[in-house]
Amino acid sequence: MTRSSRPSGPHTIRLVCAVAAAGALLTGCGSDSAERTAQPEKNAVPSRAVPASAPASPSAGLTMDQIKRKALIPAAKVGYEQALRAAVAAAPKSEPIAAELKGTPTSPYWEAAVAASDGTVHSVRVDAVSGRVTQSFTESDDAYDKKRLAARLAKATVTAQQAAQTATEKTKGTVSSLELGDADNGNDKVAWSVDVVTTDDWYKTTYEIDATNRKVLHMDVDRD
Repeated sequence: MTRSSRPSGPHTIRLVCAVAAAGALLTGCGSDSAERTAQPEKNAVPSRAVPASAPASPSAGLTMDQIKRKALIPAAKVGYEQALRAAVAAAPKSEPIAAELKGTPTSPYWEAAVAASDGTVHSVRVDAVSGRVTQSFTESDDAYDKKRLAARLAKATVTAQQAAQTATEKTKGTVSSLELGDADNGNDKVAWSVDVVTTDDWYKTTYEIDATNRKVLHMDVDRD
């Protein structure tokens, strides 16, 4: 007697259906996860581009002296020549012997000095914006100092303007100071010391110029 195979019962059918449903569920979950990953969230905040670095400060890399020159030099609307003319006008029959730009960017001024042939010095302060004389007085030097200055004046044949011109021919820039004195190397020479500030790097170059022939005796660049 041949025994026929036993038909699948309800338990087997339920098991097959459960496996099929589980497979469909896993397939659906994987697809849904991929879609969520590909699609940006509606409420996501867009990212902002962050600059690589902040813009450099205009004074970055400059020393304190360079920063001071950079602020003071452009603030002076009156140059050394006009300041010396104003000083000579305040003390007639005198010659320029010194001028230096001082003050602050909001109140720059020239501290100038002129001298008579006997060595009497007259100090004059000139506003570097308006060109007006704001202070003027005669210095009370002793007889020895006056005699030495009178000797320098007698030897000097190069004017302050000529010395400044010689310096600026060598270094293009703005004259911030000049003074008549003895040469550093001695030998009883008289020389002008002239400071020239270059406005591209704000360095200061000091020239020592022979006050009898306009020759450059010494030059030094201050990079501080």
